[in-house]
Amino acid sequence: MKKLTIEDVAQKAGVSKSTVSQFLNKRFKYMSEATKNRIAAVIEELNYQPNGLARSLKQNRTFMVGVIVANIDYSLSIQCIRAIENELQRHGIQVIICNADENADKENTYVETLVARQVDGLIIFPTGDNPSAYTRLIEAHYPLVFMDRLVEGVTTQSLLLDNEMAVKTAVKELVRHGHEAIALLSLPLGEHAITPRRERMSGFRKAMEDAGLALNEQYMRSVPREEIASALDALLALPQPPTALLAANDLVLGEILKYANRHSIAIPGKLSVIGIDDAEFARIYNPDITTIRQPAYEMGMQAAKIMLSLIENEDTSVPITYRFPPALQQGQSVQAPAKYNGL
Repeated sequence: MKKLTIEDVAQKAGVSKSTVSQFLNKRFKYMSEATKNRIAAVIEELNYQPNGLARSLKQNRTFMVGVIVANIDYSLSIQCIRAIENELQRHGIQVIICNADENADKENTYVETLVARQVDGLIIFPTGDNPSAYTRLIEAHYPLVFMDRLVEGVTTQSLLLDNEMAVKTAVKELVRHGHEAIALLSLPLGEHAITPRRERMSGFRKAMEDAGLALNEQYMRSVPREEIASALDALLALPQPPTALLAANDLVLGEILKYANRHSIAIPGKLSVIGIDDAEFARIYNPDITTIRQPAYEMGMQAAKIMLSLIENEDTSVPITYRFPPALQQGQSVQAPAKYNGL
């Protein structure tokens, strides 16, 4: 049986091969609605399957985009990936997902592998702090989008939360309930702290100052995930322990809630808690946890749209850092501290 070609579709639909090609590449703006519907009907009738390899070779494209996440455990990563994949697949582009495990060397290996496979572009949640790993991509005009994090010395299209506003929103909510002894618990800052951790820590300092509250350095802890329980032991053993905890991300929040369960610490009776990142488990914990949501799905959608523009060479504007506003998601994990309740 003769293999169907794009010419067969064009002849039966009464259009040119280039028009069918535009249809297959989802460039519908170049044709009328009637033409679009007619081509779609012919493709369905003939059960025509485009030759993906031939199309890639002809257009010098693979119709694949690489997504390298710093840590796939984050709720942000999962939601962003879902949005990116949904949007790119609507345009006939497949997504290759790689998890760098917060390892810059592993990320560099993925970059080299994906570029060697000639993916059309890269969306990266960067782990590294070495600009040269990214600048050579930019110098080659390679479509590159950063998510969640910035790298000093690298200028490319970037999307992330307004981290300082997120912390300010959380502190304001705690202060509204009468808290003054507020602690912040974060994963390690290290010598080259990743953007959200650095900005949330500096944002906490500013938020406390704006609220007219004294900043207790002992209340600011940045430790590895496996040391969070020890950090909580130390915080709660202070002569004046905090009455409220702000978890800098969803992984920290998860460890705080496990600790509270193990030690029968009542939330919010003994300790009020707010988490940054709207983790799904925050909604099913009892009581449900107040969080500062970042619009992860919307961020992923925007990243995919920017990538499409870069691939099509339509986006020739100066690289922009897009900041997305946080939103307070009310739960039942915040109330006035014990002394205000007469306890």
